Amino acid sequence: MSVNAWMFAPILTLYSFVFVLHFDPCFTLMLSTPMSSQISQTFSSLGLESKIIDALPLKCKVPTSIQALATPVIIAKKDVLALAETGSGKTLAFGLPLLSMLLKSDEGSRALILVPTRELASQVSKVMDEVATPLSIKTVMLCGGVDKALQREALLLNPDVIIATPGRLRDLINDDAIHLAHVRHLVLDEADRLLDMGFWPDIKQILSSLPCERQTLMFSATLPDDLGALVAETLREPVMIKANAVNSVVERIEERLYLVNKGSKANVLIDQIKENKWPQVLVFIGARDNADALCKKLNKADITTSALHGDKSQVEREQALDAFKNKQTQVLVATDLLARGIHIDDLPVVINVELPSNPAVYVHRVGRTARAGQEGLAISLVSHGESEYLQSIRDLTQRGLPLAELEKFPVTDKPSSGDSKRAPRDKKANRRTAQKKSVKQFQGKAKPKRAKT
Repeated sequence: MSVNAWMFAPILTLYSFVFVLHFDPCFTLMLSTPMSSQISQTFSSLGLESKIIDALPLKCKVPTSIQALATPVIIAKKDVLALAETGSGKTLAFGLPLLSMLLKSDEGSRALILVPTRELASQVSKVMDEVATPLSIKTVMLCGGVDKALQREALLLNPDVIIATPGRLRDLINDDAIHLAHVRHLVLDEADRLLDMGFWPDIKQILSSLPCERQTLMFSATLPDDLGALVAETLREPVMIKANAVNSVVERIEERLYLVNKGSKANVLIDQIKENKWPQVLVFIGARDNADALCKKLNKADITTSALHGDKSQVEREQALDAFKNKQTQVLVATDLLARGIHIDDLPVVINVELPSNPAVYVHRVGRTARAGQEGLAISLVSHGESEYLQSIRDLTQRGLPLAELEKFPVTDKPSSGDSKRAPRDKKANRRTAQKKSVKQFQGKAKPKRAKT
């Protein structure tokens, strides 16, 4: 499937920095930026319509790596698989060229952007509208938690850009409330999470409603193995763009991991927040009930806290997020499902009270800080029972991630015998084996079996 790189000469000559070109049987061309490269491009050099550049927010002065790499390729109407870290400016990386092409396209052409959660849909919609609204390009957001009747009315205005979650879009297709025959550009944003959250059946149904002649763009922060099937079914002769190392954590993020007792995590969290006096803290936890319980403990400790999870209504979610953004609450405790699309400028710290079972989720979580070139801190509170999750994260990110202990909170928990693959013969052997295993695992010298994700 590979072609001569000279076919892309008009694209490549747009850049003043060095590309690394790769060839792979699955991709027409692979573009990436060496870690040492510094981008000095301007938006005007990327082939965008002048009206788009004039409509850019004042904060957008120089394109980020993913924006500089992806924009000319997208304008050339190539299918794309783009790997970009969270907070790298990927929404504008596909948004600007899409809006530029819509300005020049025939009347009736549309772009469809699929995202995994309504929170991310809201964030993408906000970013797109900053540029689209001054140009009279109409957008609509279709997601759950909003009356379908209102969405049908919005669709009667013939929007140019549709930003949707797969489930709600599928429902509207089944209700015959929307037709996608005029969609010329499809974006699968956070494709790894779309797969991880089980949206592939919905996406397949949506794809069957789209015209065959279209451009498809896939953006992902990580590259899980099962993403290959989605690439094969949706992209045609794609260009792969790597704006960062695959499955990597942003270098500007300082990662600290503390070994703590499972029952001490709330107290450790409270102590860290009060000692460091961070103005904003985003806390990740696995379950909704745990989020509510932790929220109560923090509020009882005079730390203003809100929870964000699936049991909250859309109004409650928006209120919690707005209060956090406006610094009316200091801490936001969120589950992974609801954390997508949380964009807080200058967020100083992210804290994992529980490690995720899926290591790719760790990359997404810590990517909430150090956005748009800023520096950030990611803290993880790890108990003995999470050793497998920790090793999976180490394997994925290829980082040592050493554990430290906090002097105020000595670790007294013992590793459970369940961490061992084979049960020892007696209790004394069990204790000895568990203790040895604990030391090795948490110093990164032994690798427990990979967690099932």
